[in-house]
Amino acid sequence: MPDWLPAGVGGVELAILLATVLVAGIVYGFAGFGAALIYMPVAARIVPIDLAIAAFAVSALASLVTVVPQAISDIDRRGTTIMIGTATVGAFVGLYVLKVTDLIWLRWAVVSVTTLTLLALISGWRYRTVPTDRSRGAIGLSTGFVGGATGLLGPVMVLFQLAGRDGAARNRATSLVFLTTTSVLLLPLMALQGILGIAAIPLGLVMLVPYGFGTWIGRRMFRPEAERLYRGAAYLLIAVAIVIGLPLFD
Repeated sequence: MPDWLPAGVGGVELAILLATVLVAGIVYGFAGFGAALIYMPVAARIVPIDLAIAAFAVSALASLVTVVPQAISDIDRRGTTIMIGTATVGAFVGLYVLKVTDLIWLRWAVVSVTTLTLLALISGWRYRTVPTDRSRGAIGLSTGFVGGATGLLGPVMVLFQLAGRDGAARNRATSLVFLTTTSVLLLPLMALQGILGIAAIPLGLVMLVPYGFGTWIGRRMFRPEAERLYRGAAYLLIAVAIVIGLPLFD
């Protein structure tokens, strides 16, 4: 195999990664999140988790072309910008935790909170107040921290979106812009902390093509009027994330 492939990645492993990012891209283009929920459990069994996160962040560059331009007109720009800013701070801290800490305790906490929130959403709970800049900042901070530490940027932020009263189109657009931008910003943050391996760049560039194609397919599948389908898909993906995140399966 080519010298640029990371250790332990042969032809079969590369094919698995490429197929995984294709499926992840389709889900992401359709639902606005969920790509990391599909990709990370597979990739983390093939390459080290920091390499998996970095390579996926490189492949996320495709979304800047395939889905973000169409989504950006539907978002609350001020609120999304606040969340991206605080998520960057949270991700920096989360990446440090990834580097130095045993993550079992963090994973149990994330699984517990996410499960309780998902159950509340399925039961019909919604917050009744308009989100403030402070609440958006807090959501961005916690999302960035969890994403930096585990590679899963989506669940916290998407749960916040689904708990509100925005329609499917705005929820999806906000998720796409926020998650794509934050994923790309992980690259310089990882470089600053010395955990951006050089092998992540060529691997991520190879994954970029099927991932970008997948997001394009998923974008064309989305229909704003199908809100029930959107919420059902979102809840299912979060439930999958909960199961995947259980440390019992390590």
